[in-house]
Amino acid sequence: MSKSTQESIKLSVYTKALIDLLKSIKPKPKADELSKVEVSSTASFFGLFYEKLRNSIEYKEQNLIRRSAIERILKRRLALNPTGKDEAENLIRELLWARYFPPGSLTYSDISQVQQLLDKYIVFYRKTARGKSRQDKILISEFIMSLLSCEIEETLAPEQSLKQEYFNYFVFQVLKGRIKFEDLTDESLQELYVFAAVDKTFSKSDTHYLRYHIFKLLYGRLQDLSQSDLNKLALTFLKEIKLINSAISSSYLDQLSKFVKFDRPAFYILQDLFDQNLKDIERILTNEAVLREKVVEICNMRYEQTQKKLSSAAFKSLVYVFVTKMLFAIILEFPLSAFLYGQVEYFPIVINSLFPPTLLYIIVSLTNVPSHDNTERIYERIVDIINADASYERAKVFVTRKPKEKKPILKLGFTIFYGFTFFVVLLLISNLLDLLNFNLISKSLFIFFVSVVSFFAYRVRGIANEYRVIYKRPIFSPIIDFFSMPILSLGKFFSQEIGRLNFFIIIFDFLIEAPFKLLVEIIEEWVRFVRTKKEEIMP
Repeated sequence: MSKSTQESIKLSVYTKALIDLLKSIKPKPKADELSKVEVSSTASFFGLFYEKLRNSIEYKEQNLIRRSAIERILKRRLALNPTGKDEAENLIRELLWARYFPPGSLTYSDISQVQQLLDKYIVFYRKTARGKSRQDKILISEFIMSLLSCEIEETLAPEQSLKQEYFNYFVFQVLKGRIKFEDLTDESLQELYVFAAVDKTFSKSDTHYLRYHIFKLLYGRLQDLSQSDLNKLALTFLKEIKLINSAISSSYLDQLSKFVKFDRPAFYILQDLFDQNLKDIERILTNEAVLREKVVEICNMRYEQTQKKLSSAAFKSLVYVFVTKMLFAIILEFPLSAFLYGQVEYFPIVINSLFPPTLLYIIVSLTNVPSHDNTERIYERIVDIINADASYERAKVFVTRKPKEKKPILKLGFTIFYGFTFFVVLLLISNLLDLLNFNLISKSLFIFFVSVVSFFAYRVRGIANEYRVIYKRPIFSPIIDFFSMPILSLGKFFSQEIGRLNFFIIIFDFLIEAPFKLLVEIIEEWVRFVRTKKEEIMP
């Protein structure tokens, strides 16, 4: 229950600890003219163009793109130079070309740190992989690449990483006291699962980040471990990998993630409050009137930004769908229709090209941002979270490995009915397309396009719910969800399963990136050579 009737708020131990930790973060020293790594604007233009194009064909959350780029560059570089010698500078230059870090923000000291990391990880990999089977070597290699790419990003952007880490741990500390596991007695595993759920749901971490953050929680950063500790860890590393991977894929995570998601809007607004007002944060948090004013201000700003993000996400989704799915499929439709049916029907092709983006536009247009009532609920949740009163933590949530099935016969009946609905929906769409003279190829592509776009529209609508505290859903929501699930399920399959074999990503990563980046590197060296000669001439 909120303590909104109070005039002042007594802060909890966790809130005070978070304030102290965030205030202890020291900003990274600015690079001076002599120490900063400079790249030419010409090379940067081509590097930035390539990365924008490359990222447009692989749909990723914004917070995952930079780490993913680090991993991709490392894999390409280390495939040609397994020792990793002098690769840190090449990596950092490529990151600066693509503007993953602002121009002039990285120094030769950063290069030295990253090179030390590379050397340490490569030696550690060789030690842990020695004598292992091919399958275990692949497992170790993938895990170490996750750790390395995350640790490099954290080394190059320490302030940003520490802020997220401290707030992530604050959310974990606040929520773990509310969770009771009904069929798990191991407290260390309980905390591990809660931590993974918070990291996945609140910080939106993918598998790579989850591996790194859990590893860091258990052992610390690999670069900080002594040689003696590394030797001990190498003996049990495969076992630790399997433990961490099992925690990430645990059946507990789905239930825990739903629980974290309920409080996520309040934590997001609270995080913004800390980011924008850290110097004066204690005065704001302890004064209800000031806190309410700040929360309303931040919520309104976030709602406005959400509307813009909806449009931006819709556009990115269209680009992704078009480049990776639509374009390739439309190119096939002409020759296949001509070969199998002896003619090409242009009307279905026009429909297949125009209807999916129109559908996405309509769905996004009908998506509303939260209202003032939602802001009030967020404010009440924030007061509960930061308040020293322990009543918030005493409201327990019971978690089991698998939710207990109620009335399994009914569930079986609903499953059969759902399967029946799946085929009925597809049959209705097929019959409607028959009236429009769609052949089998055109119908298949229509279902493919609509399901993929519907799935992306569903994900885009989720952006509007990031700051929405949902207490009850609309009355007819279950019915709408039930009949839309067949199309959304197909869209998820096409986007995620078949998307793993993305034809264009294979072309970019194996046929284009290496020679293109080599050309950019040559341009960079040429510009540097010309600049040096010019400096020799100038008095």
